Amino acid sequence: MFIGFYILLSLIIAGAVYFNRNKTVNNCLLYLFAALQCSLCAERFFAADSVQLQFFTNDSIAKLLLIVLSILNITSIFYSLIYLEKRGDPPKVRSMYFAAYVVLIMSISCNYLANHIAIGWIFVELTTLSASVLIYHRKTTRSLEAAWKYVFICSVSVALIFMGILLLGLAVERAKAGDLFYLSMMKSAANFDSLLLKSAFLLIFTGYTVKVGLFPMYTAGIDAKDKAPSPASAILSSSLLNVGFLGIFRMYALISKTNSVSFANAVIIISAVCSLIIAAAYMVRVKSFKRMFAYSSIEHMGIAMLGLAMGGIGYFGALLHVVLHSFIKAAMFYQYGSMFRVIRSKFIKDAGGYFKLNLWGALVFLAGFFMLSAIPPSGLFVSEFLIFMSMFSKGYVWLIFAAGLLLTFIIWSLGINIFRLLFQNPKGNKIDNPETEKISFSETFPQLALLALVVYIGYFPPPFIVGLINNALQLLK
Repeated sequence: MFIGFYILLSLIIAGAVYFNRNKTVNNCLLYLFAALQCSLCAERFFAADSVQLQFFTNDSIAKLLLIVLSILNITSIFYSLIYLEKRGDPPKVRSMYFAAYVVLIMSISCNYLANHIAIGWIFVELTTLSASVLIYHRKTTRSLEAAWKYVFICSVSVALIFMGILLLGLAVERAKAGDLFYLSMMKSAANFDSLLLKSAFLLIFTGYTVKVGLFPMYTAGIDAKDKAPSPASAILSSSLLNVGFLGIFRMYALISKTNSVSFANAVIIISAVCSLIIAAAYMVRVKSFKRMFAYSSIEHMGIAMLGLAMGGIGYFGALLHVVLHSFIKAAMFYQYGSMFRVIRSKFIKDAGGYFKLNLWGALVFLAGFFMLSAIPPSGLFVSEFLIFMSMFSKGYVWLIFAAGLLLTFIIWSLGINIFRLLFQNPKGNKIDNPETEKISFSETFPQLALLALVVYIGYFPPPFIVGLINNALQLLK
């Protein structure tokens, strides 16, 4: 069974990276892990739908998110090597970083593939532990605070998910459905006790909001992305967010088979609207670029949730939105790492003149602004158009107006800060200063490639991507 081989070899690689101090050997081990991750993705993609080790499957949504993760894993390893080399961290710190990173990617992959709600829950907890090590990488007082805050809030969320699983198990027992495998539960969902099912959904949804970055438990993710190294922040803002989205999606697929779906839609809409309000309020007053990108993730996950609650074409728009957002946000965090080395400040007030300091990096930020704002040629224009069309078809005119107004504030805040970075005169003599670091085009190229991929998938979606999304949506019918 390949998934068993993948888990075992990933843990061996993580252990070898942790105990080894030779940089060349560790780099080779990371390349091996990147190849292993791609192999898992290829094996799960081409294999017929099957169950491995009893608890892992390869349904379409797992394949889709695994493709995204495998691409971002390659780029994140690339930028992590640059980040650690520039910082000059000692071998022990470097080894700790990559060991935690390997475990995080493995945990995310296994969560995607888990076909049992309790197994998925276990790997969610493992993502918390491994991510907290990356958050604390700099070993400062603030990174320690962010790591403990992340662990504490995620532990509360995991407890809520566990309570939801217990209630779901009670509903399964009363309906004599047999077990907690997703497909088994969906077949018998119509027989579940309505109160138990609604309570379980509310608890599980609330618990997963810490991972997906939604109201009410979004706060831990903001500090985590702000304090983590930029390559780790890229994973936290993309593939780890998708863990939360997938947990909510699978639970929604279960409740969509019952008369309680209207309750679930109401919960999702309330959370999504509150998330948009929070993103708009904080982005107006945000002071650092990483926090700005973190709050932008709250906005986009809120939009995706609105598509999920609307149904119809909104389902397709939501999944497409999640995929495209992952690539954009990763590119923006990667470029932030380059920007910090040039400007040597994360604060917006210290930024300026980036077009003169780093031309290709400035183009990434400019293109990223249009991508995040869903302005053509951004692929997010397509996904957001589908989501707003679904709101219109359901008669949610008030929701269209409210979301549009909030998005206006968010786009204005994002734009004014990005354009300040690009065009405002920088503080100090950074432009003519020979000590100002020059960023090579080869370092920026993967970011441009990710943004180009967003345009391509949005307007010329490959048939296999469309097929995976459509097959994944069969779970909601």
